[in-house]
Amino acid sequence: MPALAPVRCGPAGWDHTYRHSFVYPKPRPRCFHPLEYLAEYFDLVEINTTFYRALRPEISRLWASRVAANPRFQFTAKLNRQFTHERVLEPEAVAASARGLEPLAEAGRLGCVLMQFPAWFRFTGENRNFLIRLRRAFARFPLVAEMQHTSWMREEALGVLIDYQVGFCHIDPLPPGFALPPRVWLTSSIGYVRLHGRNLTAPSLPTGASGRGAAGRAYLYTTEELAEWKERIEHLRRFAESVFVVMTNDAGAHAVLNALELQALLAGEAPRAPEALRRRYPRELAGFASEEASAAGLFNPNAFCEVA
Repeated sequence: MPALAPVRCGPAGWDHTYRHSFVYPKPRPRCFHPLEYLAEYFDLVEINTTFYRALRPEISRLWASRVAANPRFQFTAKLNRQFTHERVLEPEAVAASARGLEPLAEAGRLGCVLMQFPAWFRFTGENRNFLIRLRRAFARFPLVAEMQHTSWMREEALGVLIDYQVGFCHIDPLPPGFALPPRVWLTSSIGYVRLHGRNLTAPSLPTGASGRGAAGRAYLYTTEELAEWKERIEHLRRFAESVFVVMTNDAGAHAVLNALELQALLAGEAPRAPEALRRRYPRELAGFASEEASAAGLFNPNAFCEVA
C-alpha cells in the first residue's frame, strides 16, 4: 500500500492581534518571535502579506531561519492581488514577487503559492487564457488556485487546472448555491484546503498592522464539522504528494484552536497546545498537553534579537 501524503495543518498569518492576546506567552521571553513559536506547534503557516506586496529576499531568509528547529515546517504564500484581482502582469512585478519567494523555495520551505481569485472571476475563455498566462509567469513555483465561482467546478474548468498542473483549493464554505461535495478534486500533486468559517453574516477581520495577520470570520468550527473535513483530507492524502490545510477564521484565535483540533483528529491523538490558549478554551483543549517551558526555552536570552 503506498504511503499516505504528509498533511501540514496550520493558521494563516502569525502577527494577528488575537494571537498576542490569546495564544502567545506573557510575559514574552527575550527575543520572542510569534512565527518561531507557532513552528513549535504546527508544520505550516500561510503567508498573507504577499497578497499586498512583494517580500524582500532578506526577510524571506530571516523567516526561513525562524522555523529552522522544525524540519517538517513549510510556508505557503498568497500571490499578490495585483495579479489575481487587478489582472496586471507587469514583468517587473512578476520578477519582484518571484525574488521574494525564491529564498523560501531554495531552503525547501515553500510548499506552494496560492492564487486567490475573486468571486467575479468565472470560467470564461478570457479568464482561462489569463490563468494560463499567470501560470506561465510563475512557472518556477507550484501553484494552487482558490476559485470562488462555481463555474470553475465544471469538468472543463477542472481539466484546464489538470492540464497546467494547478492545484484546486477546496474552501469552506463554498459559494452560495453550491452544496459541499462528498468528494474532493485533485488537479495536481498538491491538495489544498482553506477553512474560512461558516458564519457568512460575520464581517471579515482586518489583517494585522504588519500585514501578516489572517483575515477571517468570527466562527469556531465544531468537532463534528472538522470531522467532515477530516474525511475529505484523508481522501486527498491517498492520492496527493502533499496536503496543506489552512484555517483563516481567526477571531478569538479560532484559527489556532481549530488547527490544533484538526491535527488531533488526523493524528488520532491530541498534540501539545499553548498554555495561554488552553486557559482560554479549557473545554476544547482538555485533552491537550502543555509544554510552555519547552517553547520558552528555545529563546536564548543572550541572543541578538531581530524584529522581522
